[in-house]
Formats: sequence, structure tokens, C-alpha cells
Amino acid sequence: MTAVPVALGLPVRRDAAPADGLVDTHGRVHRDLRISLTDRCSLRCTYCMPEQGNEWLARTSILTVDEIVDVALVAASLGVTTFRLTGGEPLLRPDLPEIVRRLSSIEGAEGRVQVALTTNGIRLPEMLPALVDAGLTRMNISIDTIRRDRFAALTRRDRLDDVLAGIAAAAASGLRPLKLNAVAMRGVNDDELVDLVDFAVGVGAQMRFIEQMPLDAGHTWDRATMVPREEILAALRTRWDLTPLPGRGGAPAETWLLDGGPARVGVIASVTAPFCGACDRLRLTADGQLRNCLFSIAEYDLVPTLRGASEEGRAEAIAAQLAACVRGKLPGHAIDDPGFLQPPRGMNAIGG
Repeated sequence: MTAVPVALGLPVRRDAAPADGLVDTHGRVHRDLRISLTDRCSLRCTYCMPEQGNEWLARTSILTVDEIVDVALVAASLGVTTFRLTGGEPLLRPDLPEIVRRLSSIEGAEGRVQVALTTNGIRLPEMLPALVDAGLTRMNISIDTIRRDRFAALTRRDRLDDVLAGIAAAAASGLRPLKLNAVAMRGVNDDELVDLVDFAVGVGAQMRFIEQMPLDAGHTWDRATMVPREEILAALRTRWDLTPLPGRGGAPAETWLLDGGPARVGVIASVTAPFCGACDRLRLTADGQLRNCLFSIAEYDLVPTLRGASEEGRAEAIAAQLAACVRGKLPGHAIDDPGFLQPPRGMNAIGG
């Protein structure tokens, strides 16, 4: 029996998970683990959560730094090469620099792992230097509008200046690629798509538009309010010639060059042009649940293993849970299926 040593001295038995890594029954190799650090957020975006009455996860249920690292070490030994830290808003975790530092030091099967961050940008000016020093590799920042009145209405918070300051700090940091994410919404920001791309290009970032997905905590998603991929592209073509870039691989975004480049724009069309066939992502919620799909209604509970298993058997148990989660992955999310059920958790509790 061959063991793979990890930094905590916990061996992972190769018979606890597939010998060739985390491969599901459809042949997809999983190399990306999204780690949610909290379900709390400094904004209240209308498509994500209600303004009031949110039921937050108990603080005692949130994974500690050591528990996150335990999972990451095993995942890296099984072929995961990228950890993306999400929320809620991950910058609300005061121990975020320590998490980045410890994750970025992990040597996986293919060398040092990459650590990325998805954030709303608030608090970045004060936290970014420590995150860069800790080994952060790249980041995505969410900004759905650059118009002050719309931002306040959409997020229910007047924090546009804080987000713009965060983007400026990220642009000055040298972390590249820098990507800005916007959910395209009919009657909200669909007349602002060109302006958002102009803004992104001006700060040296790539704009990415996301089709609105059925992941709001209130379960009020309506397909009619979603701006589909083709409509997004049609709006952009009024200003630029778009040249598609090949070699997407498992990336969620399709990417186009603007007028031949080097500037780019991306579209994540999870609803109208799903990319499930190449999906290489798993998710770990802030309270220790493994998920094999953003839209899954099933979760694999790691908490008993992380808080109950002996140190000697913990890594093997984590590896077995990761393997089981991967084996249970369906071929697609089935949003267009009449029997589709929206996940009970909202996006803030799943992790972006």
C-alpha cells in the first residue's frame, strides 16, 4: 500500500481514492477546489440574498484554518492544483492572510498550488499587501454596475467608492490576470455592458459577464430577467469585433479578443451554454460540506471527519469523502429539466 505524505504527517492511502486522482464516472478530472470561508457579506445584492432576515451559519460551525488546511492538503495530494477562496465575502475573515499563507505553501502532485480569491473588493486596500505577501496568485472582483444609484439599489449598500478603491488597489498590485465579474440582468444593467468593458480595460482587467443563475436565497429567480449569452455578445459587437479564443479547457468563461486584442472579455453562460462536460471543480462550504456542483442538492459532510476522526485516520477519511463526492457527480446541472430543483442554500452559503 502506497502512502502519499502530506505536511501534517497524515498519509493518504492510494486505495482511499482513485489512483489517477479525482476522476468522476464521466471521465472529468477535478483540479479546482472552491473554498468558502464565510456566508456573511458586506453587501446585500438582490440576486443573492434578502436585505434582512438572513439566517447566518453558527460561528462554531465555520471551519477553522487548521481544518481548511487539512482538506486542502489531501485534495492537493489527489491532484487539485488551484484553491479559490470565496464567500459570502472572504475579506470578512480576519485570518484570511494566514489561510492564504498556509494554502500557498502546499506542494501538490504537480508542484506548488495556486491560490485565488473572489471578492467584492471592499477592504482590499487595507488587506491586499498582506495577501500578496502571503502568496495570493490572482483574484476576481465583482462589480455589476459603475453607476452610483444603481449600485446602491442593487447591493442595498452605498459602497461603490469602496469597491472602486479595491479595484484600483488590485490593479496597482501587479496580480494578473485581474478579472472583474458582473451578473447581467435585464432592466438593471443590460444597458451598461459596453461601459463595464471600457472600465475594465481602463484598469488593465478582463470583464466577465455571468448569466444570472437560480441561486438566490429567496428562490425568486426568473429566466425572463436573465440576459443570455447571445444577447450579451450582440451588445458588445456594437462596439468591438470579437474574436473567440480557443483552448478553454475546464474554465467557466468563454473568452474573446476585443478588436484583435490584447484586451479580452469573457462570458460565463451557465444557463444557455452550460460547460458541465469539462467541469473540473469541487466546492467546500464554510461549514464543511463538500459539493460536486454549484446546483447540487446533495452534500458530503466532512465535519465528523475533521472534528471526530483520530489524527491517524483523518487524511484517509477526507480522501474517501472527496472520492465519494466526485463519484456522485451528475453529467450536468439540468436547469432546463422540468424536474430541476433549486439548491436549498443561496449562493452566499454555497460559495461563489
